[in-house]
Amino acid sequence: MPDAPRPRRSILFVPGSNARALDKARGLAADVLAFDLEDAVAPAAKQAARAAIAATLARGGYGKRELLVRVNALATPWGEDDLAAAAGWPIDGVLLPKVESVDRVHRTERALDAAGAPATLRLWCMLETPRGILAADAIAGASPRNAALMIGTADLAKDLHAEPGPDRLPLLLALQACVLAARANGLAAIDGIHADLADDAGFERACRQGRALGFDGKTLIHPKTIAAANAIFAPAAADLDWARRVVAAHAAAVAAGSGVTLLDGRLIENLHVEDARRTLALADAIAALAAT
Repeated sequence: MPDAPRPRRSILFVPGSNARALDKARGLAADVLAFDLEDAVAPAAKQAARAAIAATLARGGYGKRELLVRVNALATPWGEDDLAAAAGWPIDGVLLPKVESVDRVHRTERALDAAGAPATLRLWCMLETPRGILAADAIAGASPRNAALMIGTADLAKDLHAEPGPDRLPLLLALQACVLAARANGLAAIDGIHADLADDAGFERACRQGRALGFDGKTLIHPKTIAAANAIFAPAAADLDWARRVVAAHAAAVAAGSGVTLLDGRLIENLHVEDARRTLALADAIAALAAT
């Protein structure tokens, strides 16, 4: 079953080897913090980063933000120890890089179970390769622990030998495949990073495109991009006004015994009411998170 709406507009990667970044993240407005043991950490610093993340989580202070840890792949020298540690940490999920098969999800699940991970610890699967995209639906449905699919556009573009421009046209099929697989399995869908930190306009354009495609939010590599992602992936005032009116009009029609709901001359069906309620629930969840 899909989770209740939860704000996932901004997912900020926080290097596990950067003590200042780990501390600064406590005061940032990202919906999700992804403490990173993988790409952002050099091989020689992996064990120290794991210890640093354990210490910062023990200290707490991250409020009600969703907390993830991106672990190293099981095939690496650090993957098994990462999962064993994560199983006992006060986090919401484990982010798996470069997932390409159902077997990868199942092996991770078994490792977490063996380490005593609670049933509430979720899996977020990164799709970063052609094989991962082609297996997206199977991966998404592989485990009841799954909570989200996240597309890794940088690695994917490299493997495709693609040259995405501002419209990301070479990646559109993969972006849509990620959203389709996530929605078919009741998961969240998270768009990839925008690597050019000097390109504010391009970042906002990518966020708007991602929202139009159906993504819930975007992965970020710098705190300066949090505000724009949060604004673009949140319901706009006009969206909320329309949603309230849809719910009210439907309730009035039901109370009157009418089988038809009309609002401003438009036919309102159950699918519109469900979407309106989801929008309002997400807005409430965003407000509750901001209040912490």
